[in-house]
Amino acid sequence: MFKGLGDMGKLMKQAQEMQGKMAEMQEELSRITVTGESGAGLVKATATAKGELTALDIDPSIFDPEEKEVVEDLILAAIKDAQARAQERSQQEMAKLTEGLGLPPGMKMPF
Repeated sequence: MFKGLGDMGKLMKQAQEMQGKMAEMQEELSRITVTGESGAGLVKATATAKGELTALDIDPSIFDPEEKEVVEDLILAAIKDAQARAQERSQQEMAKLTEGLGLPPGMKMPF
């Protein structure tokens, strides 16, 4: 009658271990950085794998007052590239964590 309780305890232990691993992963994603570029490297944006922008590097050669809109576009493009790379890296790290769980391929975790 109580045979299933052992399985439930094992499942609860696995859930707690996964919760701990997820917390560690979130911390790790805060330390991993990626760099997005635009304008052949004239503008570079650095972000954490969680997507938080941490740095912006702009080559001074692009500062021409008449090209203000171009500069703004390059900055925006570099930030978007950094964010895309951050999301990709985050997904790679999450896949490493979840590969042994037997989850269906492509299943997204809730973050």
